[in-house]
Amino acid sequence: MRLIAVPLLLFASLLASATANAQKFIAPSAELLSLVRKAAADNSSFQDKYVAQVWLMTMSNRLAPTIPDPQKRLDLLELIHREAKHADVSPELVLAIINVESNFNRFAVSRAGAQGLMQIMPFWLKLSGQAHGNLFHETTNLRLGCTILKYYLVKSHGDIREALQRYNGATVGIDYSDSVLKALSRKWRWD
Repeated sequence: MRLIAVPLLLFASLLASATANAQKFIAPSAELLSLVRKAAADNSSFQDKYVAQVWLMTMSNRLAPTIPDPQKRLDLLELIHREAKHADVSPELVLAIINVESNFNRFAVSRAGAQGLMQIMPFWLKLSGQAHGNLFHETTNLRLGCTILKYYLVKSHGDIREALQRYNGATVGIDYSDSVLKALSRKWRWD
């Protein structure tokens, strides 16, 4: 019993310190801890299980007010992390973009017609050879969104503000990039 308690206490203290700057720590339920452990064990986009557990628990707590169901939160967070890593972009930046673009509503549609979590314009489906694809499908939306974001990061030589403005389709102003960077620093930052 003591051997189990020590890692759990260490995990809780590290998690509390990781979230201290971002938000008040909320003690996770036993159900959430179990789900995080399972997700971390099955996830290949993280460096190791421990990093996966801490990241998933931290981000899950931050996403809880928006997505109350713990399994849905973890499934989405795993997918976001995997697709971001696949495209070689920051998962936290992707979370901030989704927060600003759709507030995690996979069925969101903008006035301009952009769809899904990352608000992808439908013409991207045709251009990507997926003319009959579905931007409300989370994997499709995240794969395209992360790929587009990576392209703009490369084109802007790593200038995140410029890349975000390009992602948004804006060539002037900084309102959009400011909104995303504010969400990143206030809610999704991971150090």
